[in-house]
Amino acid sequence: MFPLSPADAHPQVSYVIEHGGQDIALHVELGRHDRPPRGSLPTIRIDQLADRAKRYARIRTTQSELIRDFHDFLCAVSDRIVTHDRSLDQAYAETVRAWQALLDKPRGLGVEKRIGLIGELAVLRSLSTEYGWAPAIESWTGPSGEEHDFGLPGHDLEVKTTASEHRRHTIHGVGQLTPTSERPLWLASLHLTRGGTSGRTLAACVRAVRAEVAEHAPASLSELDRQLSLAGWSDDAPDDERWTPRSPLLLLNAAGLPRLDMSVLPEAARERISSVQYTIDVTDLPASPQPPSSFADFRLP
Repeated sequence: MFPLSPADAHPQVSYVIEHGGQDIALHVELGRHDRPPRGSLPTIRIDQLADRAKRYARIRTTQSELIRDFHDFLCAVSDRIVTHDRSLDQAYAETVRAWQALLDKPRGLGVEKRIGLIGELAVLRSLSTEYGWAPAIESWTGPSGEEHDFGLPGHDLEVKTTASEHRRHTIHGVGQLTPTSERPLWLASLHLTRGGTSGRTLAACVRAVRAEVAEHAPASLSELDRQLSLAGWSDDAPDDERWTPRSPLLLLNAAGLPRLDMSVLPEAARERISSVQYTIDVTDLPASPQPPSSFADFRLP
């Protein structure tokens, strides 16, 4: 283990070489309420471990043949933390964005991601009527890779949008429908249908939201644009499909909501299963009572 941060610094950052040099990892100390970043890259695994009453996020690769290049990635993350005073979440997200910008070819969003972004923008607009645009944008954390799409004062919110006949949604990971601490978690099941000339395109939704933010919360416009970029939005992407919303279905994460969590995995398997993806069908589930009041005026931007 090679410490990369001063002995009295927080968080502590260490570069770790294991298994005779065959594996490398970055260990970053976590605060009492911190959680490891949510990783979406299949070649990178992020978990946590405990050592002498401290918790650490551990970042390692699932592909040993990429260890030389992964070393450079870890150096970039650690440099942002140690030298530039970024948090682990910020350092990881910024490094991933920088590498993607360097390597990825610009490409349009697929249909599933477009309607997913439309759904989150619709929720963002709805939340703005209750909290204002600046707090609503601050609560939007899904594109940054957080566990849930929105973190609100009294609850968290996960948004799933579909254009299929049934309300079937893909769940990414055992934590996506797991409440954080004691905070209630609501699932917003959104249903879109192709709307012809009366519908809204993703580009129209983005323009409408940006115009509202520019007028009412201009200081939040750069953060909105950052989140849109993280979500894959580009002004140059082709976008001619129009969508119309049906009524949203709001479900509280209670016993009746089908989900997987860590309790279904044997303890010995939790360290070795890096990702889980499954589909739930909530078509016939009744809406939970007393949904968030911000959904009273739900519509596309």
